[in-house]
Amino acid sequence: MKNTFSKSLLALAAGGLMLAGSAVAQTSTTTSGAGPGVVDPGHPRVNQVNRREENQQQRIANGVSSGKLNSRQTANLEKRETSVQNREQRDMAKNNGHLTKAEQKGINRQQNRISKSIYKDKHQ
Repeated sequence: MKNTFSKSLLALAAGGLMLAGSAVAQTSTTTSGAGPGVVDPGHPRVNQVNRREENQQQRIANGVSSGKLNSRQTANLEKRETSVQNREQRDMAKNNGHLTKAEQKGINRQQNRISKSIYKDKHQ
């Protein structure tokens, strides 16, 4: 009786491990998992976009802490940054976690406009 119970328990444990392993394998093949703030060495375009987003977030934070950006300006910049992040996520979802060169170019164009706005708002 005890031997049968042990074999059943062992079979259940092995089955659970195989099921968990197949779930991990499926998720890792469908998407890279990269997104805003995630470093993925296999996707340089995603990494470049994320570095720019982090840099601009830091510039906004510096403007707030120094008093050069007021709450209205900060809210507007954050709203625009969120728009860029949402665009990045949509573009990546279409390509299994990758960005095409055209998508990266469009995101960079948006980020360039935001960067100019950050500069103008901080130096008024």
